[in-house]
Amino acid sequence: MDTTAMEKRESATTEPEFTYGGHGYVPAVDIIEEDDELLLLADVPGAAAENIDISYERGLLTLHARVEPREPEGKEFLLREYGIGDFHRSFQIGEGIDAEKIHAEIANGALTLHLPKTATLKPRKVQVKATV
Repeated sequence: MDTTAMEKRESATTEPEFTYGGHGYVPAVDIIEEDDELLLLADVPGAAAENIDISYERGLLTLHARVEPREPEGKEFLLREYGIGDFHRSFQIGEGIDAEKIHAEIANGALTLHLPKTATLKPRKVQVKATV
């Protein structure tokens, strides 16, 4: 009787896998640290504000932007290079973000996400007093 040994394989992938049809894209992102907040700038062309979902839970920030296909009514494409698909990206930010004050805006396909720091992460200036 033949038996086949099954090896347990550890996945090196730490990113979540999405189970949806269609194309998916990873948006280009810049993150800037300021004294009182982190700014996340992401390119999500074609995504409308009502189609962007942002969640922050236990230090994990997840961005999902759905892009609706643009189909010109009564027109036929001669060439179509622009891919239509959703944007997905996740970041391990940490616990030092004030989740209640996170806010975002989008303009011309550029998303700006404000991640305010909690008081414990904000820089503190210590005053030095002179004694005589």
